[in-house]
Amino acid sequence: MNNIEKIRQAIPEYECGAMLVSGAANRLYATGFASSAGALLVSGHDAWFLVDSRYVEAANAAISGAQVLLVTKDEKLSERLNALLKDNGISKVGFDEGAVTHAAYLEWAETIEAELIPAQNLLNDLRAVKSRGDLEKMIKAQRLSEKTFMEVLPLISTDVTEKQLAAEFLYRALKNGADDKAFDTIFVSGAKSSMPHGVPGDIKIGAGFLTIDFGVRLDGWCSDTTRTLCVGKPDEEMVNIYNTVLKAQEAGIKAVRAGAAGRDVDAAARSLIEDAGYGECFGHGFGHAVGLEVHESLRVSQLSEDTLPAGAVISAEPGIYLPGRYGVRIEDVLYVTEEGCENITDLPKELIVI
Repeated sequence: MNNIEKIRQAIPEYECGAMLVSGAANRLYATGFASSAGALLVSGHDAWFLVDSRYVEAANAAISGAQVLLVTKDEKLSERLNALLKDNGISKVGFDEGAVTHAAYLEWAETIEAELIPAQNLLNDLRAVKSRGDLEKMIKAQRLSEKTFMEVLPLISTDVTEKQLAAEFLYRALKNGADDKAFDTIFVSGAKSSMPHGVPGDIKIGAGFLTIDFGVRLDGWCSDTTRTLCVGKPDEEMVNIYNTVLKAQEAGIKAVRAGAAGRDVDAAARSLIEDAGYGECFGHGFGHAVGLEVHESLRVSQLSEDTLPAGAVISAEPGIYLPGRYGVRIEDVLYVTEEGCENITDLPKELIVI
C-alpha cells in the first residue's frame, strides 16, 4: 500500500470526502516528489497533484497514484481545487492546517466552497510510523552524516572558528553525497556550549566543552546527532556532568518501547539528572520524532501527551546546561519496536578529549 492509499483509508475518520495535502513535507510523504509548490487532493477514489509549469514535467515522471494537473499562470490553485471538489461532489475537505499560512487559508476560505476541516493529525499519525524501507533510507542519511563528522574531527583546534567548522561540515557532507543539511549545524564551544541551540560565531574554538549538533538530508530523510567533546583536559565536575548525561540517555533509551508514554520515557532520563542535582539545568525534552522533517509532531517530553507507536523514529538527547559556564548534550536516533528500540546511531559516546 502506497502513502496515497494510506491517506485515502484514513479520510473517513475525519468525516471528509477528500484530503488536501499542501505542506512540502506532507506532499513529499504522500507522493515521494519534492517541490516548493503544489497541492495533492486525495478523494475516496481518485487523487490529483496540482502544480505549475516549473514542476509539471518532473511531477509526471515521478508521481504514481495521482493524476498530475497543470495550474496555468492564468488561474489560481484555489480556483482549480474548488472546481475539482465541485466536479466530484465533495462538500467537506480535510487539510493540513499546521502547514498552511494564514494568508493561504483566507484565500481558500473565500474561494473553496467546500467546508474546510482541520485534519493535520491524519498526516501526523501516518508519518509517525516509518516502514523498514523508510528506516533504511534514514540509516543511509545517518551514516553519511557520521562519516562527515569523523572527517571533521581532526580539523578541530583552537586555531579555527566555530563558523569555519560548521561550514566545513556542510561542505564535506555535500561532497559525500548529502542533498542538504537537515538543520543549521551547531558548533559552539566554551561558555557558549551552555546554549542548547547556540549559533556558531566568528570566534575561535575555546577550551572546555564543544557541542556539535549535526544532520543531513538525503532523499528527503533527515539525520540528527549531537556529540559533546572537550578541548583540553576536563575537570572532575565536567567529567561527572558528562557521565550523568550519558547515564540519563541510557536510562531513557531503556524505557523506549511501543506503547510507552512519551512523558514516562522523559521521566526515566530526567530523574537521573534531577538526582544528580541538575534538574533545573535540563530545560528541554528527552526527544522528538525525526523523519522527513528533523522535528516532527511526536514529542518525548514532560508535557507530551503522545504514546510511542511501533515504527516511530525518535531522538534521544538529554542535556545539562550551566549558564555562562558550559553544557553537555548527547543525542542518538532510535527506531521504536514492540520489544524496545534499535539505536541507528553508530558513533562512540565516551568523552572525546582534543
